[in-house]
Amino acid sequence: MSIAVSTSTDKIIVDKSRNHRNKAVSKTVRATRQRLQTGSSAPSGFEREMLLLHIDSVLHGAIALPVLVALIATTGIYLSGDPSILAWAFMMLSAHAVTIFLARKAKREDIVVEKVASWRRRFLAGQVLIGLCWAIFSMQDCSSCGEVVSGLFEGTVLFIALAATAMGTFLLRNALFYTFLPVVAALGFSSLTAADPVHIGLTGILSLSLVFLAFMTDRMNRANVHILSVQSEKDDLIAELEVAKSMSDEARRRAEEANLAKSRFLASMSHELRTPLNAILGFSEVMSSEVLGPLNNPTYKEYTADIHRSGEHLLNLINEILDLSRIEAGRYELNEEAVSLVDIADDCIGMVQLRARGKNIAFSQQFEQGMPAVWVDEKAMRQVALNLLSNAVKFTPSGGEIAVKVGWTAGGGQYLSIKDNGPGIPEEEIPIVLSAFGQGSIAIKSAEQGTGLGLPIVQAILAKHNGQFILRSKLREGTEAIAILPSRRVLQSLPPVEDVPSPARRRKSFA
Repeated sequence: MSIAVSTSTDKIIVDKSRNHRNKAVSKTVRATRQRLQTGSSAPSGFEREMLLLHIDSVLHGAIALPVLVALIATTGIYLSGDPSILAWAFMMLSAHAVTIFLARKAKREDIVVEKVASWRRRFLAGQVLIGLCWAIFSMQDCSSCGEVVSGLFEGTVLFIALAATAMGTFLLRNALFYTFLPVVAALGFSSLTAADPVHIGLTGILSLSLVFLAFMTDRMNRANVHILSVQSEKDDLIAELEVAKSMSDEARRRAEEANLAKSRFLASMSHELRTPLNAILGFSEVMSSEVLGPLNNPTYKEYTADIHRSGEHLLNLINEILDLSRIEAGRYELNEEAVSLVDIADDCIGMVQLRARGKNIAFSQQFEQGMPAVWVDEKAMRQVALNLLSNAVKFTPSGGEIAVKVGWTAGGGQYLSIKDNGPGIPEEEIPIVLSAFGQGSIAIKSAEQGTGLGLPIVQAILAKHNGQFILRSKLREGTEAIAILPSRRVLQSLPPVEDVPSPARRRKSFA
């Protein structure tokens, strides 16, 4: 048994099962989101961004190295009393000035991708100059300080310089190696020539520290590249979403304009079509009834009957289209009142009884007794019942049976069920018959073809009443259509208020 349930008019107006119409935008947004989730951290794609970040880092931390050099020179003079360390401080500040000059020049220029490698080599050359200055510092001898004090001072300075360089140049790949390989080479040469155990230990510890900090700076560099990659892909995604939003807004604007044009067209054409249709229906009925005299040719009388039926069919089609248009536009107003669902079903059965007798179709009624009234639009609910009964009569074969039930739902609401033993609807065609102008294969092959608007109007009217429409069908076994009204639409009767004797009047006391 195939079952279709509808609780709103969305299935009439918009088919949510369709794919996004703008496939190009949807595909681009999906690809960008996938790149964002699995963004690559390859360093080759962000060389320019990393170089610009390094330039900003150099300029913002320009004062750090001069302060460190001043502290080293002051401490060296205090320990050794020899002012020759000032010459080394001058060389270090000069090399640092070269780096600052390169950074300022690069900041003023607009570095293009083609010049990134050239500027990177310049900054690495500046780091080599600073590394040579640290190598010169490691070769200085302080005989007046003592061997232990001199080694401690020299090692402390080099380790602080190594850490400061690692923090300041991690955005420039391999800058730490370019800066401190000359220092390690100088200490290694001094250890081999002088066989000084202090320099030998210092060389080993500094080499291991250099390798460790180089590994850490490389990880930090890759982490920053990944951050840049994610930020870039986020910007791309935002741009794509903005494009998609603008296209969606434009599509919505065009849809609103088209809907407005459709409403204007229907409003004007309804009058233009109904006026001649009234004349066609009136004159054809007069001619078929032979009010002004008999028609000598019986074929003409058949033609007038066909004209009258065709005019009625066209008028019903216009009315259904206008009803559906009002529902879609949100202009379908309900005139609610207390009515009996049983009475509506009984009256509608009488209205289709003549057509049912022509096909020898029997009705079986099963109505709950004593059901309270419901708060609905009587005209709309009659339209629901007539549409469902007309479909049942149309598709039920001669000699068939239609079962009509009115009763309570499990949630306290009321339902109207109309079940026939007709050919049924294939499972894959149920969404088609529930859509506007949709007709199944059985309806197309039958002699009585409709407009395909009956069930969509039923759905919409029930949705306006906060109700539900269920269509159950099985091929070659029949179809059951159920219209459900919620419990809040049911008017529960209250017990009568009993007469209560009025209380005796008490005398006022002025005591």
